[in-house]
Amino acid sequence: MRLLFVSLFIVIADQITKLFVKGFSIPFLDINVSGMHYGESIDIIGSLVRFTYVENPGMAFGLDLGEGSKLFLSLFSIIASIALIYYLFKIQDRKLPYRLAIAFILGGAIGNLIDRTFYGVFYGYDSIFYGRVVDFISIDFFDFTLFGHTYERWPIFNIADSFVTIGVFMLIIFHRKPHKAKEDNIVKTTAEEKIDTIIIEDKESEKFSTE
Repeated sequence: MRLLFVSLFIVIADQITKLFVKGFSIPFLDINVSGMHYGESIDIIGSLVRFTYVENPGMAFGLDLGEGSKLFLSLFSIIASIALIYYLFKIQDRKLPYRLAIAFILGGAIGNLIDRTFYGVFYGYDSIFYGRVVDFISIDFFDFTLFGHTYERWPIFNIADSFVTIGVFMLIIFHRKPHKAKEDNIVKTTAEEKIDTIIIEDKESEKFSTE
């Protein structure tokens, strides 16, 4: 399915940006990218948009549910990703914006899943399923409180988080229940049949009057 390539593109873009932020090394290719120091911040558009390197062990946008939630969150993400792939195949008759929204959410979910599942092992700080998600996009925003935390800027996020959020908004905008559409078609068909019946009856009545 072509929409899976959209999800794949999101995963690749997400992981490339995270690797350059965190840094990586490929000795046999003589590649060594130092990345950013933890907590380092670089202005992109003044102070409005910054790249600020942080890691979060919990959910999107830095929401931490506690140490005990890591394994559950990683396993849940795997199950959810598999379910989304299956769902994409089941909804091939749905409109493109709706399917694209699912592809966006799938790509974002897998992007963060890779961090949680493998980064602890890749970077040698924890075991599999206990990795931390790399976040780096920081945008200035009005002060607000979320889940008991007060933020002076929007919570730092990454490309995966962005596409999950976009996908959710698209679902809200474009979602339409199949049975509702069927009901509308039934009503429309019934109305058309009634109109046809009236037209035929009128024609027969005119013919009878003429005779």
